[in-house]
Amino acid sequence: MEAPTTGGSEQVPSVGVPDSGEPDSGSQPKGRPLKGHLAGLDGLRALAVTAVIVFHLNPNWLPGGFLGVDVFFVISGFLITTLLLRERRDTGRVDLPGFWKRRARRLLPALFVVVPVSIIIARTVEKDLLVGIGRQALGALTFSTNWVEIYAGSNYFESTSPQLFMNFWSLAVEEQFYLFWPLVTLALLAVHRRTGLKEGVLASCVVLIGLASAVLMVLEHSAENPTRAYYGTDTHLIGLMLGAALAFLWTGPGRAFTIHRWWRRLRPWLVLVSIATLGGLLYFTGEEHAWTFTVGIPLASLATAIIMLAAVDRPGALRTVLELAPLRWVGQRSYGIYLWHWPVILIVSATLPATSGSSQFLWTRLWAVLVTLALADLSFHFIETPVRRRGFRETGRRVWRAVTLRSKVGGRVALGVLGSLAALTVAIVLTAPDTSSTQQTIERNASASPSKPRETTPAPTFTGKKSFTMPEGDEIDVFGDSMVVGSIPALEYYFPGVQIDGESNRQWSDGLEAVEEADDSLRRGVVLAFGTNAGTDPETVEKIIDEIGPKHMVVLVNLHADRLSRIDEDNAELQRIADEHDNVAIADWDDAVTPEDLQPDGIHPSLGGAHTYAATIRQAFADLTYKHTGKKPKLEELPRP
Repeated sequence: MEAPTTGGSEQVPSVGVPDSGEPDSGSQPKGRPLKGHLAGLDGLRALAVTAVIVFHLNPNWLPGGFLGVDVFFVISGFLITTLLLRERRDTGRVDLPGFWKRRARRLLPALFVVVPVSIIIARTVEKDLLVGIGRQALGALTFSTNWVEIYAGSNYFESTSPQLFMNFWSLAVEEQFYLFWPLVTLALLAVHRRTGLKEGVLASCVVLIGLASAVLMVLEHSAENPTRAYYGTDTHLIGLMLGAALAFLWTGPGRAFTIHRWWRRLRPWLVLVSIATLGGLLYFTGEEHAWTFTVGIPLASLATAIIMLAAVDRPGALRTVLELAPLRWVGQRSYGIYLWHWPVILIVSATLPATSGSSQFLWTRLWAVLVTLALADLSFHFIETPVRRRGFRETGRRVWRAVTLRSKVGGRVALGVLGSLAALTVAIVLTAPDTSSTQQTIERNASASPSKPRETTPAPTFTGKKSFTMPEGDEIDVFGDSMVVGSIPALEYYFPGVQIDGESNRQWSDGLEAVEEADDSLRRGVVLAFGTNAGTDPETVEKIIDEIGPKHMVVLVNLHADRLSRIDEDNAELQRIADEHDNVAIADWDDAVTPEDLQPDGIHPSLGGAHTYAATIRQAFADLTYKHTGKKPKLEELPRP
């Protein structure tokens, strides 16, 4: 994203996050006529990158924080198109090779540092962070992350194997926009020149492109995995197109409608409504809602467009706030902040594991923010700005002269170090694991305890209080997903003779099917552990409980995942259902879990965590027994690994 700068120089954009607004101290080449800094946009991009970071720190803090990316898209569409239109107006042409060269100078230097540094540090901290790293690095360095991950079947919102460069998908969308949009803009300008169409008509054409993309997002959306609709360049153009349409209007003669009385009269109210709308969407929107993709993203983009136009149009309270020094500081470094923040969060989380809601978790998140800001500031001063101002060749010459100033040995050492780091990075990528330790544990447990034919003999029934005495292992059925598979040894240890029906990637609908197949062979105690993959489905949970019947003891295992915003809502639904059924209890895994109980993915139980998982289920049966019999079962203290 980019904006004009002071001093008559062009501001070079950053992908994914708009450029800082810093003036270029180098000489002004002929044919770059843009003058003036668009006030307020640094502050707007600062607020946007803050929303994204808060969402990635903990989705529960700001469930719709991922919409900050759409704020960036609107600004990018506006600034890039403004640059193109003004250059065409003032010089009669657009220097496309120069345009793309300036994009490369702005985007590549920081990227070429973030990728290898993150890979090397991640290898020393947690190998699971390197699963699929070859694919990720390829996508990052070629600005194709969105399509690479779509092809790989990744899920942005439900990933249980965190990807080191997951956030680079939006950088890919913007770079693809930078590559193709200038050609579309030139085509529109050619039509304008030959037909005399007004800027408003051209802007309407651009808006139609955005609306077509929004419709395509709706058509491509899938509740199970919305990543195709969210990642696709073709499906996520609405923000970029709204920004571009505004550029056609704002750069036209008299700045189009901004000189009209109705705009001046309604402007304050439109800004207030837009701020309230965007704030509400950031707080209430969630990836689990279909309306997020059908209405939320377009509405957030429209609200951003109004706020942005009001900020650049004329001075006022809005611009004053957005021009505050702290916001400008963050906005100017927003590209580096966006690049670094997600790898830093994952590495800090792996180094200092903590459960959501604890004071330790808050401190680790604060540390991640401080490290991100420090790295972004260093990148801004020593990597991004020098190359942006002087270019690759001149910056390289200056660095080489500085290194070899006293001795040529320094140059050899520097080349040796760079070569070694490059070789190390390649070696790490080539030897990275294909699957995470979590997946390996699940596969190992499934292999060690293969699925056995279900006992079809009708289970004995009990009546009265006898139905709710503490069940033995051979009186318990467990149905679940990968959480159960990962805990098989511990479940068999705590409940000898237990019958387990577990499989990865299951949802509540699969649980209903399994229970219906079990029919009257269901044992007295039934454990249901689903929801990790697609959340709680209250209607289906109710159907399962009705199918099981009131004479069985039913335990619902709740969920824990620090990186999924829906967890609190899912667990609240499970608790509500348990409260409405006398024979149902909650195994509060979410409350019992500690950092040591989790695999590196922050969701599945570790070896010790599997014992916590099983013990939590046993406690739920004990609570249900006490509720119905008035007697507390004596639970044997079992040795843990």
